[in-house]
Amino acid sequence: MRLSVIAAAALISLAPAFAQTTGSIGTSSARTREAPPTPAARPAEGDFGAFLQRLWPLAQARGISRATFDLAFQGMTPDPAIAALTRKQSEFTAPIWGYLNSAVGGTRIPRGRDAAAGNAGLLAQVEARYGVPREIVLGVWGMETNYGSFKGDKDTIRSLATLAHLRYRGDFFRDELLTALELIEEGHVERRELRGSWAGAMGHTQFMPSSYRKYAVDHTGDGHADIWTSTADALASTANYLKGHGWVPGLPWGLEVTLPEGFDHRLNRASFLQFATAGVRKADGGRLPSSGEGRLFYPAGHRGPVMLLTENFDVIKKYNSSDAYALAVGHLGDRIMGRPAIQADWPVQAPRLDKSAIQDLQRRLKTLGLYNHDADGRIGTGTREAVRQYQLRQGEIADGWPTPALLARLRTAR
Repeated sequence: MRLSVIAAAALISLAPAFAQTTGSIGTSSARTREAPPTPAARPAEGDFGAFLQRLWPLAQARGISRATFDLAFQGMTPDPAIAALTRKQSEFTAPIWGYLNSAVGGTRIPRGRDAAAGNAGLLAQVEARYGVPREIVLGVWGMETNYGSFKGDKDTIRSLATLAHLRYRGDFFRDELLTALELIEEGHVERRELRGSWAGAMGHTQFMPSSYRKYAVDHTGDGHADIWTSTADALASTANYLKGHGWVPGLPWGLEVTLPEGFDHRLNRASFLQFATAGVRKADGGRLPSSGEGRLFYPAGHRGPVMLLTENFDVIKKYNSSDAYALAVGHLGDRIMGRPAIQADWPVQAPRLDKSAIQDLQRRLKTLGLYNHDADGRIGTGTREAVRQYQLRQGEIADGWPTPALLARLRTAR
């Protein structure tokens, strides 16, 4: 399905190559898992042939012919650039305000408005059929390929084979590779047409092969679900993906809110009515929706913007498990529709923890029984919740944001 790992150098292109991978490899823990693990040591290139020999029986068991298999890997060697790219995941490492500025800044909003106008009829049809607002579909499209302007130019089979050979994420990429071979075998796409991101994501909105198999739709009715060249099929497939992961029609993805003075930060997840009763208001001064529920999210701590997120935010995270990515998709969609930018100031001057300090914090939280993931030095959902639980224990403002001061208290705790 997430992931969006930024293809190539980083925030400039913001075409997240792991769109489908981060969300789809997880099981029931997908919403709470941290950033992807550090890649395993790279195997020697000389054993790539042995890897293909081991792969063939698995492919044969899936009904893939020897002719298709040999055509797919003819003359292939691993892509030497991919191992380094697995470590460039800016939605987990960049300051969130920098990430959002790159994701939603520049020409992305005006281009999105042009895309909305140019595809108004199509987007209306997709929204009516799948219940997913056009701005969310546009937000994904904009984040993934800048509205189809860059869909990736790497050989999908080679990318998947390289990642599978590296054993990156266990068997995930091996299975995606086998599914891609099935797509060729079954005539969904020609071998030469399989091009996309370095992580194997394809088309206008960067579907992994397994996501194509499960969620791609033929919106045009020509007998082929074409996410590569058909905008209609790609956007309908994206809406179908989000619907399939539980999108709730009529519920916003999230809202920027303000908290009243003296707000009890122990209130974290509740109905909109309960939040309104506690004095929470939309950032523009308006009232919260009359129905629904959400949870507070402090993307940079309580001194920065405060968001009230719904379960639809978690659906966006099925595309990519990064909070920053999902926030960017929702915010980009809002801006395309003419809604205001995030209004609160970001705490850009506040001291931040570096990777080694975050790892230290994670290990200390783990010792306290609050954190059960690897100490990877990345601030994800699991780290935020562990920090929040520690803050609740200490009677502090429970915003889930790790700071140098909080780490210092952890280091002196007995």
